[in-house]
Amino acid sequence: MIQVKAPRRVSGDACEQSRKPEGPAHMSINFSPELIRKYDVAGPRYTSYPTAVQFTPAFGARELAAQRSVIAGRVTGGPLSLYVHIPFCAKVCFYCGCTKVVTNNRARGADYLARLLQEIPRRAALHGGAREVRQLHLGGGTPTFLSTDQLAELLATLRASFHFAPDCETSIEVDPRTVMPDTIHALRALGFNRVSLGIQDFDPRVQLAVNRVQSESATVAVVAAAREAEFESVSFDLIYGLPLQSQASFSRTIAKTIALRPNRLSLFNYAHLPHMFKTQRQIDATQLPTAEQKLALLGAAIGQLSDAGYDYIGMDHFALPEDELSKARAAGTLHRNFQGYSTHAECDLIGLGMSAISSFDDCFVQNTKELDDYQTRIDNGEIPVTRGYALSEDDRLRREIIMGLACQGVVDRADVERRWGIDFDRYFAGEIASLAGMADDGLIAFDNRCIRVLTPGMLLLRNICMNFDHYLRQSDTQQRFSRAI
Repeated sequence: MIQVKAPRRVSGDACEQSRKPEGPAHMSINFSPELIRKYDVAGPRYTSYPTAVQFTPAFGARELAAQRSVIAGRVTGGPLSLYVHIPFCAKVCFYCGCTKVVTNNRARGADYLARLLQEIPRRAALHGGAREVRQLHLGGGTPTFLSTDQLAELLATLRASFHFAPDCETSIEVDPRTVMPDTIHALRALGFNRVSLGIQDFDPRVQLAVNRVQSESATVAVVAAAREAEFESVSFDLIYGLPLQSQASFSRTIAKTIALRPNRLSLFNYAHLPHMFKTQRQIDATQLPTAEQKLALLGAAIGQLSDAGYDYIGMDHFALPEDELSKARAAGTLHRNFQGYSTHAECDLIGLGMSAISSFDDCFVQNTKELDDYQTRIDNGEIPVTRGYALSEDDRLRREIIMGLACQGVVDRADVERRWGIDFDRYFAGEIASLAGMADDGLIAFDNRCIRVLTPGMLLLRNICMNFDHYLRQSDTQQRFSRAI
């Protein structure tokens, strides 16, 4: 039996009700072994639709340049979100599936930065540097692999190339094992106002099993420094489904997290894909929790965090009620992109650095994932995009539905019909047939007005979204994804 808190409901239109988080009452959710087996299938996390699996070299730098006139037409239009990828890590964490370069050679960071400083003005010229930047996020890897002076140079180039909003959200990921409190204060002085800490698990046995030994005292010191430096937001990254995790041990990790009171946190489902990520082969698969145990870990964590006042945003995110994520979900403006849930759905996303992905209304593009290739392309004066995807009308329609389910837990069928000019039941006849089984299992409710995710379905949002994914019908696609539970 998995205990989770029921979403809050308000009076009014049935679809509108589902957009707003709700009340403190607990509900008992009983996922039988049969039901767990039924939904423990491979599928996307839906940080985009279509997913990166569909990206192709047929849509690369040349195709992006061909759309320059389309992009230029938006120069004075919508705002931008920037993502900068810093791939370097001093040590490897066995669970990690990110694009990274493991090295202690700081000179490699300097060489990479020199190329980034060339890519930034090129992309600004292509996408419209006059458009207002409302978000900037540095991720990795480990962004603080670069020194404070190097980060200052990076920020100066970004600010010289793009027009930043005065209240721009400026965030950076840090590793508490390698960042001292004085570095946190230096980051705040550079203009960063949000900081995200990688933690994963506080349990020493779990840390040792995944090669990320991180003292609790180091984490506490970094959080204290961030509060003292008056960062607007402190975020934690945790992972459930790691080797040797038990409900008791993970409950202690959640309790320690609550005691530190981050403004928001991500609770990621560990994706064990050793055929894709070589470092994961060093994890003893016999020590991994079963699907049933993983679902119990998630359900218990939701209960603990809810009791502590956190809102369950969906899939893998939690936030305090006063946080912008909670406000966006309540207002129906929550968004999901390659960094997870976001508050700025109106922004085009520009990714800078190796492997970074850019997202526009009509296309996705991704930079080369190889460091040497990235640096060579920059040296040759190129935009380092090597693959992408142009969205069809059907892609955009399905993206809207999938993101509605993932972000708001609801799809207003009548509104979709009105704006897209379709007969919902006819267009999605096959999808509605498959949803009937989910309704029978108590995951969703739907009628002529809307499709609404019920409380048990919040734990299986990926499965619900998969019904509308056209590309999953291709026989080899699901092999590229992790299991949903």
